[in-house]
Amino acid sequence: MKPSKFNHAWQVDADEAIQIQLELASVVEERNRMSDEIRYVAGVDVAYRKRDNRVYAGVVILDSETLEVIESRTVVGESRFPYIPGLFAFREVPHLLQAFKNVERVPDLVICDGQGIAHPRRCGLASHLGVLLDVPTIGCGKTRHIGEFSEPDMSRGSFSPLVEGEETIGSVLRTQDGIKPLFVSIGHRVSLPSARDWILRLANRYRQPEPIRCANEVVNKLRSSSQRTYRNKQCDRSD
Repeated sequence: MKPSKFNHAWQVDADEAIQIQLELASVVEERNRMSDEIRYVAGVDVAYRKRDNRVYAGVVILDSETLEVIESRTVVGESRFPYIPGLFAFREVPHLLQAFKNVERVPDLVICDGQGIAHPRRCGLASHLGVLLDVPTIGCGKTRHIGEFSEPDMSRGSFSPLVEGEETIGSVLRTQDGIKPLFVSIGHRVSLPSARDWILRLANRYRQPEPIRCANEVVNKLRSSSQRTYRNKQCDRSD
């Protein structure tokens, strides 16, 4: 996959990063502009190693009907952007873009473990990535970043609006009976009702939708493998 025309520099300070987010937010599309047939759905996730800035990014592509994993791509890198709430995309998206460069099947829809427009500047990771790749994206976080909500009913499919002021910025969606809800928001080129429908469809067995669950599993395995390799090298040096 090739980045869209909305590419930008990554070695920026916090003020420049905020300005970039505002510019990207201005071109986010909050209506459906997807292909008639969603055949491939990608899930993305990023894991970190606590003692340093090592980043493990993963893209997993599933068949939308069978939810079978079709393809998986990972990247290991170093984050050069500081840990600043609201600017996580500048730590994670560069590595996800590298992973997307290697995919053979271009996804019709991307599900992100993070926020879309449910973000102070309406440009969380899902929106940021969606604009740069020019693909439909949905933000699906386990926790709220901003906004207020009432708890939805306890049954699967129940939802309540996530609002900031008078603006609806997402939905609080119960994907399984009696479990904690997820925070769903528009990323890019997807309406909020469609975002809810897709997350519910893809979360057919677990709280999280299958693409994110698979991506999470891939990056955590990669991190664990890397940590074992690192410890083995340290032991070799001490012999």
